[in-house]
Amino acid sequence: MSTALSRLFFALVALFLAAPLIVIAGVSVNEMRSLTFPPVGFSLAWYGEIFTDPGWRGALTVSVLIALGAATLAVAIALPIAYSLWRRVSAVGRVIQTLGISPFVLPPVITALGALSLWATVGAYGAWYTVVISHAIFFTSLPLVTISLGFSTIDREVTEAARTMGADDRTVLTTIVLPMIVPYIVSGFAFAFVLSLNEYIVAYMTVGFTLETVPIKIFNALRYGYTPTMASISILFVAVAITVFGTVAWFGDLPKLLGAWRAGDEK
Repeated sequence: MSTALSRLFFALVALFLAAPLIVIAGVSVNEMRSLTFPPVGFSLAWYGEIFTDPGWRGALTVSVLIALGAATLAVAIALPIAYSLWRRVSAVGRVIQTLGISPFVLPPVITALGALSLWATVGAYGAWYTVVISHAIFFTSLPLVTISLGFSTIDREVTEAARTMGADDRTVLTTIVLPMIVPYIVSGFAFAFVLSLNEYIVAYMTVGFTLETVPIKIFNALRYGYTPTMASISILFVAVAITVFGTVAWFGDLPKLLGAWRAGDEK
């Protein structure tokens, strides 16, 4: 009886969590031009409008380019920090690591206001690169954590053996260390990419309405009415997130990527 009740409880929790997504999915195929649920009729035209309407297509392109740039820059910042901490633990290194994690720990509005003040002070407010750099700083925590986990799985005896055989630090890094942490770099990149793709507050504070990402486009469109296109692009973003994270989990060892395995454990 207790097993049946527990299953029912978890089923109700799952249904409660999935309810908003179910409603949005239903609205996205509504034949009428309104956010009506249950849907009246069935149409996939709103998904096509994402790519045929210049406004939505442009916002989608901008969001993807910003997310790619921000994720790449976040990994470029996190990798040397994690590598330095792995090579030599020091008080300065710990401070740098804390600074790398702190933007993601702070409320997004605090980070957004800080970015707004910075770019307004230097006269770069509204420039496209401000949101890329701001997102990279905000999401550096993700690749920093995953890459640090990757370094922690490396058996130092392997690198010491390579040095004993005459390999210098650069050779050890490029031929042994980097190939072993590639899954962690990819997972950190994927996390930063997906979150940058969906982020609104920092993007709005840094570029305002001069550059429309999809989240900003949705909020702008709400001023003129409600269309199922908003729901369809939301479902598209959910599908992208599931695809990206699913791919990371499929080709990588998810428990290891999440830190469930440590160097010295049984393989």
